[in-house]
Amino acid sequence: MVSDVIEHKAYARVGFLGNPSDVYYGKTISFSLGNFCATVKLAPSDVLIIQPHPLHDLVHFASLSQLVHRLSSEGYYGGVRLLMAICKVFYAHCRDNAIQLRPSNFTLSYDTNIPRQAGLSGSSGIVCAALNCLLDFYAVRHLVKVEIRPNLILAAEKELGIVAGLQDRVAQVYGGLVYMDFSKDSMDELGHGIYTPMDLSLLPPLYLIYAENPSDSGKVHSKVRQRWLDGDEFIVSSMLEVASIAEEGRTALEKKDYSKLAALMNRNFDLRRLMFGDDALGALNLKMVEVARKVGAASKFTGSGGAVVAFCPEGASQVKLLEDECQKEGFVILPIEIFPSRLNDIDLKTLQIK
Repeated sequence: MVSDVIEHKAYARVGFLGNPSDVYYGKTISFSLGNFCATVKLAPSDVLIIQPHPLHDLVHFASLSQLVHRLSSEGYYGGVRLLMAICKVFYAHCRDNAIQLRPSNFTLSYDTNIPRQAGLSGSSGIVCAALNCLLDFYAVRHLVKVEIRPNLILAAEKELGIVAGLQDRVAQVYGGLVYMDFSKDSMDELGHGIYTPMDLSLLPPLYLIYAENPSDSGKVHSKVRQRWLDGDEFIVSSMLEVASIAEEGRTALEKKDYSKLAALMNRNFDLRRLMFGDDALGALNLKMVEVARKVGAASKFTGSGGAVVAFCPEGASQVKLLEDECQKEGFVILPIEIFPSRLNDIDLKTLQIK
């Protein structure tokens, strides 16, 4: 029996280029954001326990009005449901693939400092870290291929009605900077995309802008998805262009053509705005992009809203202007820390299995 506590972290992610085309057979580039992470701990125990978080899974309130206020501001959320969902999905995957799990129990607990509903993949971070704990506790890491793990994370979230694509989960499983191709052929044949790690040093200095009181990123995709399924010519052609932005962005990064990169970031956002419309994107989210553009910085959403990634091609003086504008508008701005790949030797060996 494993006696030591197992701990894993999964980092927030930035959808850098090509989003949201990952759910439309497109292409994207994403990277791990070292500024924020979710941490999950697994300790062996006699019975299986999912430990509520004292803040995020609050069940004690001073009054009925406090309970109602909490639900109105944060919804019926928390990490317990995420941990339960990945346990269920992990068990089912092992059962269906004849992976034997020894009869041992554990206690799962979690913590996170990823800003809530900021489009930084806070929920999937908890699920990803928990999956890594389960892989190690049952010693089956070598039997669950790296490419499949994002699908398991997404399946757990779908159990809970979370609307999302594979991009975020790929970024959190792989870590570092990743180019992703979700072509229909790959998705149909393999069940996942083709994921190519890139050199982190290709990225220029980037900045994260987010709001303390964010919007809900789960409501943004709805009408566009249906229009795409219905063959709406504008949506189909726009989504193809969004995917091509990731492809062009890969070349721009490899050539370190940062003026081209800035133009692609702005075009990516402009296309999203045309497809989804201002009402769906939300005034606060639009304001964050506009604040960056006001000083000439390139900017776009990191996900579906709640946070923005910005690039200041003119350097330090432009960064200072951006910081001042953000302070005026009450937005948080941070230099982005890129977190490298966390795949270990066992993980890398599974990538070689065809």
